[in-house]
Amino acid sequence: MKKGRILTGHRPTGPRHLGHLVGTLESWARLQDEYECYFLIADWHVLTTDYSHTQRIQQNIRHVLTDWLAAGSDPERSTIVLQSGVPEHAELALLLSMLVTVARLERVPTYKEQIQELRLEPSLGLLAYPVLQAADILIYRADTVPVGEDQMPHIELSRELARRFNSLYRNIFPEPQGLLSTAPRLPGLDNRTMHASWGNAIYLSDDREAVRRKVLSMYTDPTRIHATDPGHVEGNPVFAYHDLFNSDLHEVEELKARYRAGKVGDVEVKERLARALNDYLEPLRQRRAEIVGRAHLVDDILVQGTARARLLARETMEKVREDMALAYSRGARYKSSGHQLG
Repeated sequence: MKKGRILTGHRPTGPRHLGHLVGTLESWARLQDEYECYFLIADWHVLTTDYSHTQRIQQNIRHVLTDWLAAGSDPERSTIVLQSGVPEHAELALLLSMLVTVARLERVPTYKEQIQELRLEPSLGLLAYPVLQAADILIYRADTVPVGEDQMPHIELSRELARRFNSLYRNIFPEPQGLLSTAPRLPGLDNRTMHASWGNAIYLSDDREAVRRKVLSMYTDPTRIHATDPGHVEGNPVFAYHDLFNSDLHEVEELKARYRAGKVGDVEVKERLARALNDYLEPLRQRRAEIVGRAHLVDDILVQGTARARLLARETMEKVREDMALAYSRGARYKSSGHQLG
């Protein structure tokens, strides 16, 4: 018996990196055993901030799904959906937008943050991003949404919209609960948040040598000039990675003790991390190679999952249209004109 139904996903902005792996993908693989999972490739959401550069979206969709599959998302145990392949997402978003004010959307914290970070003139699509996200969740009547802390305001808006609809019409939608991620936020190579556009990411598609080269370039303790200087382990991304990816706990503790005492250099610490990280990623690389080697597999999985998801989306929209007096039966007539519908 499954605990409930999950909707979660990623925007297809490029290949997935280690931050995605520890932040979401490994937990998604586990959640498939406990929940009915819908994993959404949210391609429309890319356009809210990058509508003028769409030439790589199709390629990025395939990159994202390949990495999802390699990391354990299983189309036999979950439903993988392309957002733009289910137009009911957009229809529900339009109808839900009637139930929320502009002032309410302007109070969403991430809206203000994105305007400041991206330095752009916000579009209607960016303002309404949380409404489309609510539609993504509610169209499948999902009751659970795995999220990070920064996305909780979006879940709260989804709950408000579900409540508003249910009180005005019929009780169709569960009020989704946020399932907070317990995974640590992984620093990038430069100790900022790992982000593809900042060039500080290790990708799941990187080979062993690429991983080693990137690890050797990692930020460490800026106060440590010589290998004999006592170093700081706390706040040092190299040791954050050791804690996450090095299964030899004795080695990790030994390295920390020697680093604090000034008895080991950064190069040795990084070389050992590169070895441990490559060992950790090797099973994923093997699965990825198998996926890439099977022609049309990714496209077939996406088409089949999207078709399966659309059946549920259509069912939801039939209920919504009926409740909002938008379900006109075939053969009905406009009273004002006498023209037959359909």
